Amino acid sequence: MHTHPALHLPWLILVGTIGTVVILAGLVMMVFPGPGIASVLLGLVILSTEFRWANSLVRPVRVWSRRAERFGQRKKDEYLGRWRARRAARARRTSPRPE
Repeated sequence: MHTHPALHLPWLILVGTIGTVVILAGLVMMVFPGPGIASVLLGLVILSTEFRWANSLVRPVRVWSRRAERFGQRKKDEYLGRWRARRAARARRTSPRPE
């Protein structure tokens, strides 16, 4: 789409329209039941594929989501480490002792 000059403007209009509709649906879902914030963010992500101003709005969300992902991974690893240690301790307690 970017290499063909005749398709560039229709592509921008299509991306802008779809992104705006998703954002508006997200705003409606903030009042009514539904994933409002997620829809607004999705609309901004769609717009950020073609518009620099939307990309600057989405960048902090991307940074936050990467931090949240690392935090979740760290917590999962800590939990699994504690679980494995408890399981190993339980296995040592219940194993039959040779006499």
